[in-house]
Amino acid sequence: KRRVMELAQRLDYTPDPVALSLLNSHSNDIGVIVPDISNPFFAMVIAGIEDVAFAQGYHVVIYQSHDNYEREVMNVRHIANRRKDGMLVSLATGTQDYAHFKALHEKGFPIVFFDRICDEIDTHKVSVDDFEGAYQATEHLIQQGCKTIAHISGPPNLLISRRRLHGYRSALLDYKMPILEEIITSSDYDSQEALLVTRKLLENPIKIDGIFASSDNIAIGSHAAITEAGLSMPQDIALIGFSDLPIASLLNPPLSTVVQPAFEMGRSAAELLINLIKNPKENSISISNVLRTNVIARASSRRLV
Repeated sequence: KRRVMELAQRLDYTPDPVALSLLNSHSNDIGVIVPDISNPFFAMVIAGIEDVAFAQGYHVVIYQSHDNYEREVMNVRHIANRRKDGMLVSLATGTQDYAHFKALHEKGFPIVFFDRICDEIDTHKVSVDDFEGAYQATEHLIQQGCKTIAHISGPPNLLISRRRLHGYRSALLDYKMPILEEIITSSDYDSQEALLVTRKLLENPIKIDGIFASSDNIAIGSHAAITEAGLSMPQDIALIGFSDLPIASLLNPPLSTVVQPAFEMGRSAAELLINLIKNPKENSISISNVLRTNVIARASSRRLV
């Protein structure tokens, strides 16, 4: 044994992690699938995941779906075939069929969803209170004196989009404000598409004085469209987003937003997954961890009423 160890050191030999995983049934690798790593929100979530994973002796392997269903399916297969110990997932915009997750979950493979979650699979999930955050954002615009508030939702197949739309509608109902379907629209979580959507919204004969955007990426496109139209914020149109991306405070005027605790979301998701990996028999009841949100009112929406 001593001679083998001395030779291994002399040859700078390192064990094959795949071979070790076959021997030990664990790779100490966690697969993480996100729609887009360039999105600062997901970058912060990953930082939270790595904070917990590193302390627990796990390596994090990042995959991007680029909001594409087929790419997501390929990522899931790769994670399973490479014998990762578990998987953290935020769904792609294009995902409406969850068979690729269900098949793995039924085999006992540990999966935890975060942010863009799947309610059809009984496993741990971490999200923010999208309904309450949207309610607070809409309520904020109402309290600033807005009378006709438009909403640019995210893709309707995503649960977070539907929950935020529900929060928007509920706030208007509670304050006895009109719900006008003509000024409720949707966009991908993409600023360029949101720019085009907002242009059309501003051409609508219904004059709006407030916009609640379902994400900061959407709100950034709206911000550009409002400025392009020669309108001022918040005097002509008050605008609020959702996420608190780093760029939000750097816009002119700075963008009001609903804060999502991204780092805490990553930590929570990683803790749930590692516990699921280490103690599969003790996790028969799925946990849904819902984090609180709060509104940061900046100059894009803050009026003197």
